[in-house]
Amino acid sequence: MKEKIWLSSPHMGGTEQQYVKEAFDTNWIAPLGPNVNGFEQDLELFLGDDVHVAALSSGTAGLHLGLVLLGVKAGDEVICQSMTFSATANPITYVGAVPVFVDSEADTWNMSPQLLEAAIKDRIEKGKKPKAIIPVHLYGMPAKMDELIAIAQLYDIPVLEDAAEALGSSIRGKKCGTFGDIGVLSFNGNKIITTSGGGALVSKSATVANDARFLATQARDAAPHYQHSQIGYNYRMSNLCAGVGRGQMEVLAKRVEQRRSVYVQYEQYFGDKKGITLLQEPAGYFSNRWLSTILIDHTVAGVSREELRVALEQENIESRPLWKPMHMQPVFDGCAFYGDGTAERLFADGLCLPSGSNLTEADMARILAAIEKVISK
Repeated sequence: MKEKIWLSSPHMGGTEQQYVKEAFDTNWIAPLGPNVNGFEQDLELFLGDDVHVAALSSGTAGLHLGLVLLGVKAGDEVICQSMTFSATANPITYVGAVPVFVDSEADTWNMSPQLLEAAIKDRIEKGKKPKAIIPVHLYGMPAKMDELIAIAQLYDIPVLEDAAEALGSSIRGKKCGTFGDIGVLSFNGNKIITTSGGGALVSKSATVANDARFLATQARDAAPHYQHSQIGYNYRMSNLCAGVGRGQMEVLAKRVEQRRSVYVQYEQYFGDKKGITLLQEPAGYFSNRWLSTILIDHTVAGVSREELRVALEQENIESRPLWKPMHMQPVFDGCAFYGDGTAERLFADGLCLPSGSNLTEADMARILAAIEKVISK
């Protein structure tokens, strides 16, 4: 069996163990400690815009706390991008709210501003003004945030920005994660940098970030005994995981460069292949290219998405269909959806290709040779 080529595997930079060793040497094995503070400061410096960051146990935890901090309650409606991973939508149900799904647009594959406004108008007419909007930056490609934010402000609805896949991406220099009222990042093992498992909540408000930290540590009141005036959560990042994150932050720019280099190699290869297209950056947009993705028109290419995926799998090369839209998921059956079929077409024809920053020249040659074997037929 040939060695596995993963879709997106962790890639250490070399200094992570130093931060973790320091935590052991100083006995900072408890959940909090200097690495957590340092990691938050590293992220704040990178993101700019005078943001404040709370390091958490996962991106999902960040989305959950974001909804809590925005005052979303049971029975409320929250507009959510349909084309995304389930972790975007699941926290809506954690607070007892109801997701309302909105389709993508073809330029970035993210939430359609036109359909967002249509959804808001219709929900208001039905007597249910949405309490929040959750757009997502799929595969590192920024959503049309200027338009989405403008619509949200017009109807006075806060934006919870899911930037889990987009650390290092930006629009005209402004970093993803800093557009919404609250932003959320993920450092899961497959992300552009990792803390093994982890995430962060981002806000321009120090109060919001502090409230997130408070809720994430079981909402313990300031008292010599354990006293709680509201429900809290065990969502804080550990000092050990944050040590990994500090080392990862030192190589973040390099990781973005490496992922973008992988994309360029695919772009060059597929340039003359009919029926296969890649997602392009709109003017002023900068994608970290977390995952390189293609759309396959099987009527032109002569091969389907699934045929290519299976062929790669047989060569022990991992690839994956694009996210199955949330409005198509059994668990969200019956939820309102405003769409024009874009997400369904993307799911039917789209494939994520191996995109890790640690792919070697030999890996890329093997991937492209396996693809060539299929499409040349």
